[in-house]
Amino acid sequence: MTISVILPAKNEAEGLRRTLPALRERMPHAEIIVVDDGSTDATAEVAASFGAKVLSSPYSMGNGAAIKRGARAAAGDVLVFMDADGQHDPACIAPLLETLEQGYDMVVGARDWAGQAGVHRGAANAFYNWLASRMTGFDVKDLTSGFRAVRAERFREFIHLLPNGFSYPTTSTMAFFRSAYPVAYMPIPVAKRLGKSHIRPIRDGIRFLLIIFKIATLYSPLKLFAPTAITFFMIGLGYYGYTFTTQGRFTNMSALLFSASVIVFLIGLISEQITSLTYKRDA
Repeated sequence: MTISVILPAKNEAEGLRRTLPALRERMPHAEIIVVDDGSTDATAEVAASFGAKVLSSPYSMGNGAAIKRGARAAAGDVLVFMDADGQHDPACIAPLLETLEQGYDMVVGARDWAGQAGVHRGAANAFYNWLASRMTGFDVKDLTSGFRAVRAERFREFIHLLPNGFSYPTTSTMAFFRSAYPVAYMPIPVAKRLGKSHIRPIRDGIRFLLIIFKIATLYSPLKLFAPTAITFFMIGLGYYGYTFTTQGRFTNMSALLFSASVIVFLIGLISEQITSLTYKRDA
């Protein structure tokens, strides 16, 4: 089993100076790929000085784009994704790989509450984990962790689904669950990052809210659309009961709510069929 370790990096020269020596010590025979996402510092030079294979972009395309570039270029049978900012301990790679050999296709390093970047991020991630657990029927311990080991063949099946932004962990995890590829979680420690975070609270907060809908539509759209349709129907039924009792008539608003419930349900049904087609493997 050959290993490729992929580190997306944007202005992470300081983090790489700490991460790469420890990574090389722990994984002397692994292929190390640093994807320089349009850095303006010495990220590429530092990575090359430690013997890493460097893939450089002329401008920033996003964390997910860097992951996709690295996955396409990697030669290993197993891909290990980790941050370049010093948060992830290379010593945790070996336990991830040991768990992978137990028959799993993806093993994710799960952070505890202390490893979350602030209370708001921790609360948001806890909500995502709960929602994903409800959608999949599995105990999802950390939906957004970027530290994971996957079988390369399996991961490349879903590269076309991955966004260029920050939600590639969510998309890949839900894709594995949807395709019945076994996923495991392993607790990991998380150190304080070196350098400045590239996440912007307002802009990326809105993007993370969209993850909620993405979780549902990636796994089973009807689990989102059916309750919404039932809600519209029950509101319409309640409003009809009220207007019939007080006015003795069926109003346009009741008709609109009943129509909305049918339309939402049918959209969910079509989305379910499209989702099923999306996850069919190419011949």
